[in-house]
Amino acid sequence: MSNIFEQASRLRIRFESAKGLLTVEDLWVLPLTSDKGKVNLDDIARGLNKQIQAANETSFVEPTTGPNENLAVAFEVVKHVIKVLITEREAAVLAAQREEKKKLILAALADAENKELTSGSIEELRAKLAAL
Repeated sequence: MSNIFEQASRLRIRFESAKGLLTVEDLWVLPLTSDKGKVNLDDIARGLNKQIQAANETSFVEPTTGPNENLAVAFEVVKHVIKVLITEREAAVLAAQREEKKKLILAALADAENKELTSGSIEELRAKLAAL
């Protein structure tokens, strides 16, 4: 398959939603899912999948044509956007976990340095103070 975004723009694909027609650009700002009934990528993908399945139903009387090109390209675009957003979300979670671990290690290091600094006799502490 060639670039699906080029195909989508050439075919002027729009995505049906409760808010009306959406462009490819609009997909990037939608949430993956929504508990509040708002427009989301999962609902759009499910709708497209149902349309594709309906177009693929076998009729023993009428000839079947399968899904049209626009529908197939639209579905591939939505799946790609979902995949990218999930990957970005997972990367953000890992980055936040690394940052939190880094903060904990820095706090432990500061505690260890403070313990080392305060350990010792009064004379040693006075000598350290005088050295500053």
